[in-house]
Amino acid sequence: MRKYTKNGQLETVICNCCGKKLIVDQGILREGCISIHHQWDYFSEKDGEIHRFDLCEGCYDQMRAQFTIDVEVEEQTELL
Repeated sequence: MRKYTKNGQLETVICNCCGKKLIVDQGILREGCISIHHQWDYFSEKDGEIHRFDLCEGCYDQMRAQFTIDVEVEEQTELL
């Protein structure tokens, strides 16, 4: 869950799973987080809904550990 200031600057990020408040400093998220924004389509029972949520790195790791088929991971060679 994300909250922004009136100026549009990131103010707060809270993990939707465990409720942990993640570190945000001067509008920049300072720890690992995965943000999901998904628009459901016609062939789902959620057609017309948009779901948004954030998971801290720990909750993501717990969720991923339950997958039958693991995620694809590739190394990023250029870091900004």
